[in-house]
Amino acid sequence: MCSKNKIQTLAGSFLKVHYFWKVSYVLLLWSAVSCSRPSPPVYSGPKIKGLNLVAPPRKIEKQAFESVKAVSAEWVAVIPYSFCKPSEPRLRFSTEGHWWGETVSGVGATIQMAHDKGLKVMLKPHVWVASGAYTGHFDLKTDADWESYERDFAAYVLTYARVADSLGVEMYCIGTEMDNFVDKRPQFWQSLIQQVRKVYRGPLTYADNWGHYRQSPFWESLDYIGVDAYFPLSPEQHPSVAALENGWTKHLEELENFAAKHQKPILFTEIGYRSVDFTADKPWESYRESPENYALQADAYQAFFGKVWPQKWLAGVFFWKWFLYEPHHHDGLDAYSPQTKPAEKVLELGFRKQ
Repeated sequence: MCSKNKIQTLAGSFLKVHYFWKVSYVLLLWSAVSCSRPSPPVYSGPKIKGLNLVAPPRKIEKQAFESVKAVSAEWVAVIPYSFCKPSEPRLRFSTEGHWWGETVSGVGATIQMAHDKGLKVMLKPHVWVASGAYTGHFDLKTDADWESYERDFAAYVLTYARVADSLGVEMYCIGTEMDNFVDKRPQFWQSLIQQVRKVYRGPLTYADNWGHYRQSPFWESLDYIGVDAYFPLSPEQHPSVAALENGWTKHLEELENFAAKHQKPILFTEIGYRSVDFTADKPWESYRESPENYALQADAYQAFFGKVWPQKWLAGVFFWKWFLYEPHHHDGLDAYSPQTKPAEKVLELGFRKQ
């Protein structure tokens, strides 16, 4: 019969062995989970420092690009709009009545001037739905209507893909914020990507809405995950830079996980803030009436460069938006533009540091 001391010793030994194997199991399980979760990709190229250009309504000269160079931008997004009406299966582009910068000849001349000034170009088609309706809500009722619209849309995208290839454009964006179109017609988009690859030899992306990018099915077929990054950051009238940076935290975690899942870098194909109160609440809202607040726009830019710009999975950014001419509408420069405002200096310093 074992003595009391021997029983205690054996019990102690058993507990130690049990504890050892329990800890080992937990460590092994943690290791397996960690190994199964891919790390986010590290973008090894130079960060893309870009601006989304407003298409000039009339012919410009290459000196118009001096303002782009002055803020240390190295890329521009050239945007030829096409036009349609809600629920109508017809898309128009490069016709009489468009601005010069939205015709095939004007787009080509703009690209050539940008290249002459040492800038790289992303060609980025947009659809404008009449009355300013959100493109992501565009919908059609029948398959026949969708097929008609797809023929027009493919002609539009492939026309500018050929322009991009012929002029050595450094990146091509196959579309912008077509949420419902992507959801309902995924096979068309996969086919379109294959068609574009046949006529354009450079890298491809798509400019997806910040609230939709996780739903798009075609990222494996593209080179960059493009996100129009109008993420809500704060509901306050004028949040601090620290509050704005904190507002990015959740979004950055989701973006990092998404980049890791697909093993592709993320490119902010658009990001911008109006120079008004509450601009960080719903940055995508273009028409919300608010008092001017140039300082808040600058703070939002500062928060971006402080919190987002250093992310290793981020390939770069195209800020929305930049005029190459002096606009003549009653509001002067659009509220999203940082030009002649404190945000312009923040933009310049942010680009210079990289």
